[in-house]
Amino acid sequence: MGCQDAPGGGGGGGKLSLASVGFAGPSAGAGGGGYKDLLVMELPKDEGLDGAKVAEAIGVRLPDVAGAVRTILERREVREFASGALAGAMSKAILAPLETIRTRMVVGVGSRHIFGTVVEIIEHNGWQGLWAGNTINMLRIIPTQAVELATFECVKRSMAEAQEKWKEEGYPKIQLSNLKIQLPLQFLNPVALAGAAAGIAGTLACHPLEVIKDRLTVNRELYPTISLAFSRIYKAEGIGGLYSGLCPTLIGMLPYSTCYFFMYDTIKTSYCRLHKKSSLSRPELVVIGALSGLTASTISFPLEVARKRLMVGALQGKCPPNMVAALSEVIREEGLLGLYRGWGASCLKVMPNSGITWMFYEAWKDILLADKDKQRA
Repeated sequence: MGCQDAPGGGGGGGKLSLASVGFAGPSAGAGGGGYKDLLVMELPKDEGLDGAKVAEAIGVRLPDVAGAVRTILERREVREFASGALAGAMSKAILAPLETIRTRMVVGVGSRHIFGTVVEIIEHNGWQGLWAGNTINMLRIIPTQAVELATFECVKRSMAEAQEKWKEEGYPKIQLSNLKIQLPLQFLNPVALAGAAAGIAGTLACHPLEVIKDRLTVNRELYPTISLAFSRIYKAEGIGGLYSGLCPTLIGMLPYSTCYFFMYDTIKTSYCRLHKKSSLSRPELVVIGALSGLTASTISFPLEVARKRLMVGALQGKCPPNMVAALSEVIREEGLLGLYRGWGASCLKVMPNSGITWMFYEAWKDILLADKDKQRA
């Protein structure tokens, strides 16, 4: 068979023309053993082989990867997520020693006093011991903070828009037989609901990292590295070990997260209205963030003590079966004041951490969010 150009595919221009498929080769006529299915294509001779022009000539549209990435990065939610991640990383890098001291005091390891705890850590592990578990803490806090803050902003915005729509069109109703019941959604506070959603989302996403971080902080000899900690916890306790204390964490997170975000948003809004400001200075954001963290931590601290006991109880060979048992054990051994053991160290960690995180978060939002987005916030 001979090869003939397809109609209209002469040797001109920058378009491709496909030749017909034929058999070619030295033994094509004798034994039929020549090269089969040889597709001959006429390519532009002057301009060279340009991938984009070839794709255009045969009707294939290359995906615009750069445009897709740019579209994603322009989304408000993505930039809020990035702001939360950067804020969490920067605050944890600064305040890691306070987290180490707080964890040891809460779970009852070593001295009952802040200064004594610092001395013990330095004597046994040197100054580096104050940053024990900081790598896993950074790996934990970056996604956690990003998920929490992005979820808070998204849910708050969505709930506010939904309530405005419900005011105009009426609130949703459910029908039971001939009875229609209007759902009392007007009583839902968008900020409080967003705070609760933020805490739940962050906990579910990053709880295993919290468990590993606490094990590294409390027993560095048994869990010297992140990979070994993960391996040993998984082998000894299974997947449940990585989620040990999840139930009390969620229960404790609800009042903490709800109060934390509600207090921050309420104080910030009220302060701006009182002083007729559209934005706050960095020191003002630090103070407001610190107050919101102090309030939330004080309310939920007994649940935090129970949560920590459950998460590291296996290390001491006496892990309480549930949160109620953990609280009862603390009260029986140390009295009611035991529920607030480590509260001072916790405040020393929570207040600056909360204040610095919100300050960094608002600063990164100013950088990453467009003016039109900030005006809608």
